[in-house]
Amino acid sequence: MTVSIKDIAKEAGVSPSTVSRALNNHPRISEDTKVYIQQLAQEMGYVPSVIARSLVANRSATIGVAITDLSDPYYVGLMIGIETAAAAHNYQVILSSFYRDPDRELAVIYDFHQRRVDGVIITGSYIENTYLAPDNNFFKPIVVINSLTYPYSVAVDRVKGAQQVVEHLLNLGHRRIAHVTQLRDGMERLDGYRTALENHNIPIDESLIVTCDGGIAGGITAVPELLSNAYPPTAIFCFNDLTAIGVINALREREYRVPQDISVTGFDDLTMAAYYHPALTTVRQPSQLVGQRAVDMLLQLIKGRKSVEPQLLLPELVIRKSTASPPPPDVEKILSGGDV
Repeated sequence: MTVSIKDIAKEAGVSPSTVSRALNNHPRISEDTKVYIQQLAQEMGYVPSVIARSLVANRSATIGVAITDLSDPYYVGLMIGIETAAAAHNYQVILSSFYRDPDRELAVIYDFHQRRVDGVIITGSYIENTYLAPDNNFFKPIVVINSLTYPYSVAVDRVKGAQQVVEHLLNLGHRRIAHVTQLRDGMERLDGYRTALENHNIPIDESLIVTCDGGIAGGITAVPELLSNAYPPTAIFCFNDLTAIGVINALREREYRVPQDISVTGFDDLTMAAYYHPALTTVRQPSQLVGQRAVDMLLQLIKGRKSVEPQLLLPELVIRKSTASPPPPDVEKILSGGDV
């Protein structure tokens, strides 16, 4: 049977308001009364109602987090950062995923508001402008991760990260560099890829840009299209590490060596990237730091601060064993006068 404040008040012979104040260490209650009521509550098995307390204080000490895809390992580091920062401020986290479905994203956010969360963090929002509309029904602050247009956002400069990794391949001597991308979430990386090639006066070959689903299977299916090109690439820059692993697997099945025949790079620097064979050259996104900064920004908004600036964090190029200089031209083709 649930023990209520009224039950404790009846046992102690005081009013329910006195019990409530004693349990909340109100300064108007004497120390002896506090100790007596708090011990009595413990003996009777009283458990405070978080919901009731949130209704009184208009605060629930909870944060709702909506992520794009719960199955994507990139979000492990992000959630570690979010939960660590939230716990440091005595906040709990409610997690949900919308799997790249705008309608589901909206439903998740409405659910968070019904649960009386104090604020919401969204990664990879598909409807971020909805939260800025003057007639929206969202009264709690919202922080969006990885948005360059939303005013309350913590993002990684993925354009810069893509430039870094393509520059690395160019410095190794590659000129036929392919890009396996994911259309909805990969536009910034595609922009960085194009910019790096243009900076080196290398024409963009659209046949070397292949789309995928952002997973291992997408990398596998991209390889046949790239290898069927009249002039196949000597290097492949992938949307993320999962795609890169799929690409490497598909190349191996066709007896291509990485990086001796074709170099492959990823993006994200998942834990597995350092332990894959060959260890993956990639771009490290500071996912834990992004999560921590997002919580810090949200807490500022919860406190009512309006002058909160968006943050753009820098990625880091991590060079490992999956990239090398391109193989030399085919000697037999040169001797026979063929194209190389």
